[in-house]
Amino acid sequence: MGDGESEDTGTTLPRRQLGRLLREERSATGMNLEQAAALVQWSRPTLSRLERGETARIRLTDVLALCEAYGMSAETTAVARGYAEQVPAKTWWHGYGDLIPVWANVYVGLESSATVLTIFQPLVMHGLLQTTDYARSLDRLFFRDHTEAELDRRIQIRSQRQHALTRAHEPTRTLVVLHESVLRTVVGDPHIMSAQCRHVADISTHDNIDLRVMPFRAGAPLGAAVPPFTIMDFARVTPGKRQQEPSQVYCEGYAGSAYLEKRTDVLLFRQAFQKLQEESLDARSSRDLVREIARRHESER
Repeated sequence: MGDGESEDTGTTLPRRQLGRLLREERSATGMNLEQAAALVQWSRPTLSRLERGETARIRLTDVLALCEAYGMSAETTAVARGYAEQVPAKTWWHGYGDLIPVWANVYVGLESSATVLTIFQPLVMHGLLQTTDYARSLDRLFFRDHTEAELDRRIQIRSQRQHALTRAHEPTRTLVVLHESVLRTVVGDPHIMSAQCRHVADISTHDNIDLRVMPFRAGAPLGAAVPPFTIMDFARVTPGKRQQEPSQVYCEGYAGSAYLEKRTDVLLFRQAFQKLQEESLDARSSRDLVREIARRHESER
């Protein structure tokens, strides 16, 4: 069982995201807690609890009053409103077209602060493992209206995310199960797939990465279709530090993404991953298969 999973906390992801946003906006104004609280006729402890995501009840009018006091832009105020309207949710569905815009990407912030990532991908390569050419091939299809400059920016962000796996100091511990179909489904062309498979094989040699391939012959070990998911675990809280982020499950879909943090949900996905990993090849055999598939793609050029 991962850190932050011993019990369900009283806070929620939208509530914590709202608190972070308001804290950052207050800091940008140069105001301390006392000064900011006075502007909206609050006490310092009340505002402090809101910024920590620990307020039991949040009123939208209070949030909007803070946004006005901080001089927040209409766009950022819309993000705060979106969080405020979702604060009770233990399971939060974040649609791509809802009030939280793409630039306020919740997942990227969580992923970058996670100490352990547990990933299952059944069809396409996870963003942390994608080559530039593979990523561009996917993005050109999904973001059809984007300019090349916008696609370049997305790929740059993805590359920055990937540094967490290979940095010299405390790289993110990463457990991955890829279905064999991820490696055989041609994204772009065989040349791109060959390079992508070689990249996966190479990065799987890092000590912090445990990558397994679930072969076609494993069938459906859970008896049901499983969506792509990532379990994010965070460092243990230490005395004097802010409350730790509880473990999160991120399930990605075509129309949006679900964030789950209830203990029972996290445990369910942990058990699912364990079963998927048990039905996968071991690390060495997985690497051998990835390289074999890379050679097959190369021969199809």
